[in-house]
Amino acid sequence: MGDHYLLNLYGCSFNSLNNEEYLKDLIETAALCSGATILQMIGKSFQPQGVTIIGLLAESHISIHTWPEKGEAAVDIFTCGDCLPKIGCDIIIEQIQCNRHTLQLIKR
Repeated sequence: MGDHYLLNLYGCSFNSLNNEEYLKDLIETAALCSGATILQMIGKSFQPQGVTIIGLLAESHISIHTWPEKGEAAVDIFTCGDCLPKIGCDIIIEQIQCNRHTLQLIKR
């Protein structure tokens, strides 16, 4: 079916994880660099903090959920076809500038 990457980020900047527009741009860049086709992007900022961004892709989806008060985020990238979702993961890791991360690949 496809590749499903689960990326957990730790030790991230509060400001990066609490900025909806920054995260939308980051998710869009990660999706496009992976070779995916973005159909729709939606986001929600929570009070007092936290953001969720979901990108609907022709190839499946990409999402990020953040806990700025903990400096943590969870990213999901699932694609089928010729996409290279690992590239998207690498971009997110580099741009978020986390202190530590875990990355798991599930072949579906």
